[in-house]
Amino acid sequence: MSGVADAAVRLHGVSHSYGARDALHGISTTFRVGVTGLLGPNGAGKTTLMKLVATAHPLQRGEITVGDVRLGRETVDQVRSRIGYLPQQFTVMGWASVRQNVEYAAWAHGMGKRDIPDAVADALELVGLADRAASRARSLSGGMRQRLGLACALVHRPSILILDEPTVGLDPRHRQGLRQIVSQAGEHAVVIVSTHLIEDLATSAHTVVVVDQGEIKFDDSMTAFRELGGNIHGEPELEAAYFAVLERRES
Repeated sequence: MSGVADAAVRLHGVSHSYGARDALHGISTTFRVGVTGLLGPNGAGKTTLMKLVATAHPLQRGEITVGDVRLGRETVDQVRSRIGYLPQQFTVMGWASVRQNVEYAAWAHGMGKRDIPDAVADALELVGLADRAASRARSLSGGMRQRLGLACALVHRPSILILDEPTVGLDPRHRQGLRQIVSQAGEHAVVIVSTHLIEDLATSAHTVVVVDQGEIKFDDSMTAFRELGGNIHGEPELEAAYFAVLERRES
C-alpha cells in the first residue's frame, strides 16, 4: 500500500462517454495533498470525473495514477481502499443504526476489527452524530443523513477524500463545521470538493479546477482564481472569477 498512501492523483487523457454522448474529453490534471475545489455548470462533467477517480465508474480511456499505482482491474481494490467518497446520492441502511452504517463502511474499506470501534466513534463525533449513534438511520433528517454519509466517507481515514456537493441539506452551523472538516482533511489528504456554493471553498481550497463541456477551463491556485474576479469592495469575488472563466470560453 505504500505506493497509494499519501499520494497525488494524476489523470492523463481521461475521456468518458455515455453511449453517444461524450462527458469528458481528454482530461489531464493532478490532484495533490490539499483541498481542490471542482467547479462547473450542471452537466459539465464534474460528477463523472469524481466517479472515475473514486473508482465508481470503470475507466474507458486515458490513465489514472495514484502515487505509483496505475488504476486498472488488478489494482482497483488497492486504490479504492484509500478513497473516501461521498456522492450526491448515496444509500444508507435505513433499518440499521447510525453506528452500524459507519461500522459497515469501515469494514468495507478493509479496516481491522480491532480498529473499527474507535474509528467509528471518532467519525461520528467529528460530524456531530455521536448522540444519534443508536438511532435508526431511517429516522434521520436530510441534513443528518448527509452527515452520516460524510462519516462513512471519513471513517477509514482515507488519503483521498472525494465530496460531491457535500453541503446539500446542511444548515449554516453544520455547513461551517463541514468546511472545518474539509480544511483539516486537506492537511494530510488529497481532498476534491465539488460544489455550486462557491463560498464553501473560500477558506479551504488551495486549488481550483473549473470544468465545462467536458474539458478543463481553469486549473490553478485559489490565489490565481481570485485574481480573475477583480476586486469588489476590497475583497476578491469568487463568483466573478467563476463567471470570468466561463465567459473566456464563450468569447
